[in-house]
Amino acid sequence: MRKLIGVVASAVLFSACSQPNQQAAKEDILRSHLDTTIKPNDDFAAYANNGWMKNNSIPADETSWGIGELVQKELYVRLQKINEDALKKGDKTGAGQQIGDFWYSAMDTVSIEKNGIEPLREELTKISSMKNREDVMTQAAHMHTYGANVFFDEGVAQDPKHSEVEAYTMAQGGLGMPNRDYYFNTDERTSKIRNEYPKYIATLFRLMGSDNAQADAKAKAIIELETALAKSSRKLADLRDPYANYNKMAITSLRTMSPGTDWPKYLDIMGVKHVDSVIVGQPEFYKNLDKILATTDIQTLKDYMTFHLVATFAGDLSKPYADGNFDFYARTLRGAQEQHPRWRRALDAEEGAIGEALGQLFVKEYFDATAKARYEQIVENVRNAYKARIEKLDWMNDSTKQKAIHKLMTIRKKVGYPDKWKDFSSLKIDRGPYVLNILRANQWWNNYQMSKLGKPVDRNEWDMTPQTYNAYYNESNNEIVLPAAMMTVPGYRDAELDDALVYGYTAASTVGHEITHGFDDQGRKFDEHGNLCSWWLGTDTAQFMNRADVLVRQFNRMIPIDTLHINGKATLGENLADLGGILIGLDAFKQTEAYKKGEKIGGLTPLQRFFLGYSLGWMMEERPERVASQLLTDVHSPAKYRINGPFPNVPEFYEAFNIKPGDKMYIADSSRVHLW
Repeated sequence: MRKLIGVVASAVLFSACSQPNQQAAKEDILRSHLDTTIKPNDDFAAYANNGWMKNNSIPADETSWGIGELVQKELYVRLQKINEDALKKGDKTGAGQQIGDFWYSAMDTVSIEKNGIEPLREELTKISSMKNREDVMTQAAHMHTYGANVFFDEGVAQDPKHSEVEAYTMAQGGLGMPNRDYYFNTDERTSKIRNEYPKYIATLFRLMGSDNAQADAKAKAIIELETALAKSSRKLADLRDPYANYNKMAITSLRTMSPGTDWPKYLDIMGVKHVDSVIVGQPEFYKNLDKILATTDIQTLKDYMTFHLVATFAGDLSKPYADGNFDFYARTLRGAQEQHPRWRRALDAEEGAIGEALGQLFVKEYFDATAKARYEQIVENVRNAYKARIEKLDWMNDSTKQKAIHKLMTIRKKVGYPDKWKDFSSLKIDRGPYVLNILRANQWWNNYQMSKLGKPVDRNEWDMTPQTYNAYYNESNNEIVLPAAMMTVPGYRDAELDDALVYGYTAASTVGHEITHGFDDQGRKFDEHGNLCSWWLGTDTAQFMNRADVLVRQFNRMIPIDTLHINGKATLGENLADLGGILIGLDAFKQTEAYKKGEKIGGLTPLQRFFLGYSLGWMMEERPERVASQLLTDVHSPAKYRINGPFPNVPEFYEAFNIKPGDKMYIADSSRVHLW
């Protein structure tokens, strides 16, 4: 994925037909963002973007501020109008009814404050009525159907070794903090977060009627339970190994892993049907979960499940619950100072609940077919550039080369929006309690995913909406998916963007990045059909890893904040995709007339504009708390290092900005990554 996990933004789409050409009147965005007080030889990210960031501080309700948030800001205006128009129109059926009623319930603050936690009372009563371990797991399975994923994680995905089959997967989970490291790391920042977490748990119990002593005791017991789960969990880097996290088991054999848990019964409750086996990511986690469930007292299990139920939906409840959720997960964990306004939180929730229904209305108004054609052609240009690079590699054997090229040429591209939209007609959305609309939407998605089991894989499906400012490579489908919004520069129509900017901003950082994921340290393990298998010669694998390890070591040395280093191994896939995207995006750009003519725009050469265009895609100021959290939980490096990390490995970067030995951006050729 191109953008940071958890920071998915969206963008206004192309509306070239309705606006006059204003190219001459507009300031050159790349030139205006430069900070010429900083030498590009010393800190290129700051040189490229600080001119904008100096004059645009992070708003109080944001944890970062930059290109993604700017395009999202434009989009929110249009999405809000779609919702308000749907509400006024008052359709009784279809997407218009669902959107209008969802918006009504989300904005009905009078009812939300009056209801408090009562809409969840039925589920809370079920938890409080549990008497034994069987009741606990029966209720836990039920809670999974509406998104309260207690004790473990699970879902439906293509079988990594049999991509034509949808498989049910079971994974570690059940934690209230982002991952295991938050329970054990001893640095000051993480320790502070760990100390604040029980306060949040206690806050929710006080809101539900417990006195201070009771609330604190419940929080302490829940922390102990979660710490046991965390101790059984694998670290972030270890979760990236597709072989180590692929353990296929017959459902009837799961008792050998967890003797005390009747998994066939509970999987059936969650909707797992038409399959006789599951893929268990981390068997040792489930073995220990069995012991934890057997040795934890029933009241602690009840309290744990109560907390996770309420915490899952706290943002959709009355103000005290929403504020408590914000204080820990947004303020403490990520550094936000103020909560987003209600209308924006409603739009974000709607995106997750019925995003494609909203997308249908959205693309009718804002999608430009001319822009779509431009980016479909860019995909082919980048693909051909990559093919030429592979053909010239001196470290890869011909047999592996031919297989790599075949995989590359069979990568499927999806640009703009899906040909077939999801059908939400069975989802009940009404003007009743807002949180119940969210809960029912979660149930709809669970049923939708479970319905895939036992059926052929639908390779036409999209996992992002067209209004999403992000993109992805799906190794099981061997496809790249580029939502229409991904290509947008805020405030500019596509026709106003020169090729150098576009090839850096989109061809390199998005198209090339996603294609390279098919050949990164994990993507390369899947063949052209999307199956996990060995298709590289052993000598080629060794060469690849030796060359990739250079990038691991480079990023391991980077310290974005405090004493926290980037985890070069955990971020390797994304760092490889960034570097590969730049290399092949640049090769594709070199084939354009804009590059060949060499004409300057804004005093900048085409080559300079390419690197600045790429950097525009990572123009982002981030709060320290957010950066610290990202270093522990994310496989993406912080934004600044998506620029300064790969550029010193690109020969043309030295040419474009006259980088010399002694400059901070300089790396000797012998220490650079020589992979693609």
